[in-house]
Amino acid sequence: MSDLTATKFINELKSYQSDREKEKIRRYFKTDDPKNSVIGVRMKLTFDLAKKYMGMPVGEIIKLLESPFYEARMGAVSIMDFQVRANNVSEEHRRELFELYLNKHDRLNSWDFMDRAAPRVIGSYLYDYNKPREILYKLAVSENPWERRTAIVSTAWFIRKGELDHTFKIAEILLDDDHEYVQKAIGTWVRHAGKQDQNKLLAFLEKHAGQMDRKTLTTAMENLDKEQKQYFRNK
Repeated sequence: MSDLTATKFINELKSYQSDREKEKIRRYFKTDDPKNSVIGVRMKLTFDLAKKYMGMPVGEIIKLLESPFYEARMGAVSIMDFQVRANNVSEEHRRELFELYLNKHDRLNSWDFMDRAAPRVIGSYLYDYNKPREILYKLAVSENPWERRTAIVSTAWFIRKGELDHTFKIAEILLDDDHEYVQKAIGTWVRHAGKQDQNKLLAFLEKHAGQMDRKTLTTAMENLDKEQKQYFRNK
């Protein structure tokens, strides 16, 4: 029987508890969500512990996802990410992690859960096995803003592989989104896609700059020259 259990993981997290870190993390959350209980552990220590527990069985990962502690759930998605990265991981296990992420999405209620796991657990699974991308478009119109963020953050893996169209299409769907962290994701991932193909970015901005949130536009244009930035600000 594996000793890589959720209980042991959480107990080790608690051994790193810091009141200072606890207050820092509490200030960091821009939500009153009662599911965000905090132990008070530095992110690096959480990641290091997740790497130590990367062989954790899926049933125990589920227990971490069900935990009220933010760091336990961050540990869960980090373990999932580490497992996906393993050279010997099977397609069956990757599908299991893909489905787990989606089925437990209600436990992922902060932007950094998406950034930690969505590119590989969701994006690379879809890309590497040439799976239909419809799930991303379903997520993009979800009532849950974190699912909407997953939709575009998952395309980070596509961008890495030079497949850019889904990033721009999903960004287009999300342009009028009223959630701060969805808007931040739009700007960030459109900018990343633009590094691969600036012409696609310029075409996107030519069409949409006038309706974009100003902060999102600024983020998307970060790598453009001064004249280009001024042009799109005046759209």
